[in-house]
Amino acid sequence: MEFTNIIQTNNDYIINKTKQFMINKDKHIWEGWTVGDFIDDIEPVFNRIVFKSKPELKKWIKQEQPYYKKHIPEVYNYFLQKSGL
Repeated sequence: MEFTNIIQTNNDYIINKTKQFMINKDKHIWEGWTVGDFIDDIEPVFNRIVFKSKPELKKWIKQEQPYYKKHIPEVYNYFLQKSGL
């Protein structure tokens, strides 16, 4: 889904298109853990880090996820969107 934001600056208009992802935080991933559980667990640390690249973010997420060290697209997309990369 794509949203368009229109920002007015000194009689000029800037159109900013950003992709928004619908994330099902209730999706079961592993042994009772949901997408939302993984997000909630690593988000406090995420908020204190600045990432320079998408690969760096992806690697960090896999390392920080408790118990399950595989790529979870929904978790990655949530933090990618939040990071602004």
